[in-house]
Amino acid sequence: MSAAETTAATPPATIDPIMTEVIYNQVLGAAEEMGTALARTAYSPNIKQRFDFSTAVLGLDGEVLAQAPRIPIHLGSMIGSVRELVRTRPLETLRAGDMFLANDPYNGGGQHLPDINVMAPVFFEDTPVAFVANIAHHADVGGMLAGSEAIACKTIFQEGIRFPTVQLMRQGELVEDILSIVALNSRTPDERRGDLLAQIAANQVGSRRVTECVAKFGAAATLGALTSYMNATETRFRAVLAGIPDGTATVEDFLDPDVYAPDRPVPIRLTLEKRGTDIFLDFSGSAAQLQSARNVPLGALHSTIYSVLKMLLDPGLAANSGYFRAIHITSPEGSVLNPNVGAAVGARALPCAVIGDVVARTISELVPERALAGCGPHHQIIFSGDRDQPGQFWVNYETYAGALGARPYKDGVDAIRVHASGSSNLPVEALEQSYPLLIEEYALNPASAGEGQYRGGAGIVRSYRALADMRVTLAAERQTVPARGLAGGADGQPGTFILNPGTTGEEILYSALGEREIRAGEVISVHTPGAGGYGPKTARVSATKAGGRPGRDT
Repeated sequence: MSAAETTAATPPATIDPIMTEVIYNQVLGAAEEMGTALARTAYSPNIKQRFDFSTAVLGLDGEVLAQAPRIPIHLGSMIGSVRELVRTRPLETLRAGDMFLANDPYNGGGQHLPDINVMAPVFFEDTPVAFVANIAHHADVGGMLAGSEAIACKTIFQEGIRFPTVQLMRQGELVEDILSIVALNSRTPDERRGDLLAQIAANQVGSRRVTECVAKFGAAATLGALTSYMNATETRFRAVLAGIPDGTATVEDFLDPDVYAPDRPVPIRLTLEKRGTDIFLDFSGSAAQLQSARNVPLGALHSTIYSVLKMLLDPGLAANSGYFRAIHITSPEGSVLNPNVGAAVGARALPCAVIGDVVARTISELVPERALAGCGPHHQIIFSGDRDQPGQFWVNYETYAGALGARPYKDGVDAIRVHASGSSNLPVEALEQSYPLLIEEYALNPASAGEGQYRGGAGIVRSYRALADMRVTLAAERQTVPARGLAGGADGQPGTFILNPGTTGEEILYSALGEREIRAGEVISVHTPGAGGYGPKTARVSATKAGGRPGRDT
């Protein structure tokens, strides 16, 4: 079978639904096994213990066939990287054992520079049949500040090393030069080398499993079943849309003020139209691109929308490109949600939480029974310092769970990643073993939850004592503009960073802080935002007295 014939494989006239499920789940299993291999072989705590990565199997056209349930915001990134790969390197030039690396949002299909994509074509009998790919967040890829995603960056050139699609493996042989370039540009070269080798290993696992599937069922049957499954995913999602009345909703929310224009509002404006079995999202009227690193490239915008619509409208929907076909997204060039080439985008995940709230609120207007109040997004601290030997550094990248908004029938969820965010909090034991930090408090913050008939979720408090001199870089949203309540519910409490809380030296730290010196013995505490409530608080009391179902009563 030629490459052209393989690419054009179509499902048989009569589809066997059982065999289609068997083949799809075997391919999904390959993606999940890739994730297990990556976590077990990675070097850095951010990948090994926080699981800040995703794995997927993609078609030769770059469409996602199956993605393991890891980080929602990565959903669109690997699509862009594989499409950029096949645009620059035709399929007939690829060979078994080849792998490619990319991270640039403008030339490599990435979202921000710390997320490095590694892609590999999968061959069967000398013919490419698919791609396997993984994306992993590296704690430091250079740039002017440790962690490579400080809000203070004004251009992408300050954020770290950029890669278009470059070859990392050539017919099974490692291209050492690429690995050396990545390592040399990072403050933590040993971690970068170890993590990239883990990404290579994960793709090798995925490639073997997909090849085994094709060998077992045949190329035409395998690719036909995967095509059928994507078509079925599209059909299922369109059926959900068909059950929603046609209509249009326009919603506006705001990012926290920008570090370089603190008096200027940063609106995120969305007009969502549901028409027939399609849904249209137009972000015209949103702010112009920012001078800081809170711009959102299109890949991140699309990923956020795909994940939020799936969550709200059909959580059980398969994570593949089939349902993307019913979603149509418009965002003007030069805006904060589609910046021009060169704009800084390192902190793009934080505005994506506000984008998720805007999408959820428009759905709440069109489908009130699926309403979701505003959510508390994650917060971020990057700790860095010098090791005992000259020229040796350490970098600890951490993000902290916020809270899910209340719904018309249930309280929000405490201490959870929301919308497109999905990595874990770093376990205390792993943190204290790896870095000169001591956790003094790690708890829920009930006061942060928005009151209502159904309360919003509560954020967390996590406090660190520095055991050595170090530097911190901070990033957050919802420290000025709170997560909104719905239907009379109260807003959630904004988040904050506090240095030396409860002492005479207590200081509120700015949420877009560049590197700040922290001395040994000092404490920094992060309070993540709470989520909005749903319905008036008085209805909660009435429901309790009447024996109704008010949700959490404490």
